[in-house]
Amino acid sequence: MGSDPQYAKWPLLPLAQHVFTLTNPYAAKPAQQASIKALQDAITEHKMAPLYRYLAHPTEGILNPAGEGSSAASQKPYARKSSTVGMVATNSTKSATLPWDEAVYNKLKAENDKELEDLQKEEDEAVEKAGDTEVSAARGQRAEFFARVGDKDKALAAFEDLLDKTGILGTKIDLVLAIIRTGLFFGDKALVKKQVTRAKTLVESGGDWDRRNRLKAYEGLHLLTVRSYNLAAPLLLDSLSTFTSYELCTYSNLVVYSVLAGSVSLKRVDFKSKVVDAPEIKAILGADGDDKLLALSGAISAGPGADEDTNMDGTTAKPGSAAPKGTTVVNLTTLGTSTDQPETEVAVDFSPLAQLVNSLYTGNYKLFFQALALVEEQFLTQDRYLHEHRGWFIREMRLRAYQQLLQSYRVVGLESMANDFGVTVDFLDRDLAKFVAAGRIPCTIDRVTGKGVIETNRPDDKNKQYQDVVKQGDQLITKLQKYGQAVRLRGSERA
Repeated sequence: MGSDPQYAKWPLLPLAQHVFTLTNPYAAKPAQQASIKALQDAITEHKMAPLYRYLAHPTEGILNPAGEGSSAASQKPYARKSSTVGMVATNSTKSATLPWDEAVYNKLKAENDKELEDLQKEEDEAVEKAGDTEVSAARGQRAEFFARVGDKDKALAAFEDLLDKTGILGTKIDLVLAIIRTGLFFGDKALVKKQVTRAKTLVESGGDWDRRNRLKAYEGLHLLTVRSYNLAAPLLLDSLSTFTSYELCTYSNLVVYSVLAGSVSLKRVDFKSKVVDAPEIKAILGADGDDKLLALSGAISAGPGADEDTNMDGTTAKPGSAAPKGTTVVNLTTLGTSTDQPETEVAVDFSPLAQLVNSLYTGNYKLFFQALALVEEQFLTQDRYLHEHRGWFIREMRLRAYQQLLQSYRVVGLESMANDFGVTVDFLDRDLAKFVAAGRIPCTIDRVTGKGVIETNRPDDKNKQYQDVVKQGDQLITKLQKYGQAVRLRGSERA
């Protein structure tokens, strides 16, 4: 049995989502105002002077444009650094501003200085009078202090110092996970990638079951941010039945990430077993009465470590939109028991996700396109981890639907296919042409005569295998010839 997780509270990742909302051109004004209030309240409550300066300073803050709150600032226009890309919305044309108050900042900084002085005194006393455990605890408090107030550089340095002086494997893993969360908070993908690799090495050297499962969610979320949905899907789906990392995200967020990653990357057979028929997914996206009650009560469960029976799929729904039969609005606070949840989860309408999953699997492509639009509007454009890759995700989902329909036919009428998808013939022609030109769909489009037809030209399995053998054989012969020439040259040189 492993020890309880340590250093799992700070930084507060929901605040990073609020920062993103302020710079998101797709966010509604009420949402941006709510995010401003949430940030102000958190900064005041937790005395986050460094974070306040990083966000709102008139000349250095990443939120406020140059000249906001200071006449001198207008002489030095501020451009957002590339390091802030993961924290603010990309290609943002508008942003709400976080008001800067010099008096508030000075007050918070004074309180930070006093608290840090007290922590230093406590550490000095522990070094003189107490043992290694007390000294480590005092240093841990200082590291958590820097993580709490939003001082990235000092927090990372303090965590690294603790790592160097800690011999307990579980504590080492917890410290690396804290560094990963700090990287996620500030959108530092390079740091997160490096630390995920580091955490995997530590876990493989003897990490306990709980930390192994927590790392799956951490790694899955990181892979999502770098567009490796095919690698993220199995990790996120497997985390659904054993999720305890509420410091990372809420359970409802995990459901959304898992469904989206699985729906775009899993093959149809795996999609059926791991998303459409997964008990955890049915419990959230909707199941028939008895099955839903059994799933929610835990009587139906894939169980811990069920790599093949997790859920995934679809989209999210618009608040207030009508849910299809068998789908309800689920309050996910009833599904989490961890005391480390950063904030209470609100009820989420998963009906668009259910529509996306079911329509894709059953081939109702008109409903699928409608659900995909809802998912983009309600989730892809509003979430800081999904926003950057929303265009790619929409394209890949359209491609998946096109491939699924065309693989069942030799010849399809362009107008008939356009009707199935609920789009115009011209749109479908242009959209398909891009995928055909890129070699993603093996077909030809003929609009010279009549209304146009699509003819698939994928090779059968035996022909494909034959072509692969010929191609690989040619490559092997070429390599052998080069090797033979090299050997002969060396022999002549020896002679």
